[in-house]
Amino acid sequence: MEILGIDIGGTGIKGALVDTDTGKLTTERFRVDTPPEATPDAVAQVARQITRHFNWQGLLGCTIPARVEHGMVHTAANIHQDWIETRVDALISDATGCETHCLNDADAAGVASVAFGAGRGRMGVVFFVTVGTGIGSALFTDQHLVPNTELGHLPLRGGAAEDWASNRVRKEENLSWEEWASRFQEYLDLVEFLFAPDTIIVGGGVSRPAKVSLYRHCLHTKAELVIAELENEAGIIGAALSARQSRVTRT
Repeated sequence: MEILGIDIGGTGIKGALVDTDTGKLTTERFRVDTPPEATPDAVAQVARQITRHFNWQGLLGCTIPARVEHGMVHTAANIHQDWIETRVDALISDATGCETHCLNDADAAGVASVAFGAGRGRMGVVFFVTVGTGIGSALFTDQHLVPNTELGHLPLRGGAAEDWASNRVRKEENLSWEEWASRFQEYLDLVEFLFAPDTIIVGGGVSRPAKVSLYRHCLHTKAELVIAELENEAGIIGAALSARQSRVTRT
């Protein structure tokens, strides 16, 4: 089943058609810069632009960098504050004319990973973490998503973990990869203490092969630690697959 997936990020909004049986993109990605203010209405208009680019009128899956509960946005740590209490499914659907299902961006990337990537076939507790501007998380038990965990906000060093160990902080403080890895190790230690995962999958910008070689040797976990495989396509794939799963659940 082919579904349009849209991944809303801090700098770019990307979309592509996805074969949800195989997890493969069936078109090239189409990218639009995220509007400077990134208000709900501004982002919805970009989603409309993307659907028109693909001449799409079918089911649409969309990621949001926030907690989404039953179609309602409840947090706005890394997006415009106007998103709070926005009915995002309805907003995007009204703008695009498409039946829409939205979910947290890290949850979407995790869904893609357990279906088609490094998490494929892994049972038990799987912790998927995306490291970029912030730290996002997706938690699975026997391949089933526990939605909206937002574990990048776990308390660490007197603040939120993502303010200590994200890739944004590494850049802002000009940390070496080894120095950053030491901080990220503290975060992984906390996650292991609290959730005892069987597998930890590291995704986001730090999962690119050229970067992994700079820090992987510094990380040591009780859980099996693996690197995500789908890179920039994960959010798009997960959004599309989650939309399909949501329709099946409703019917």
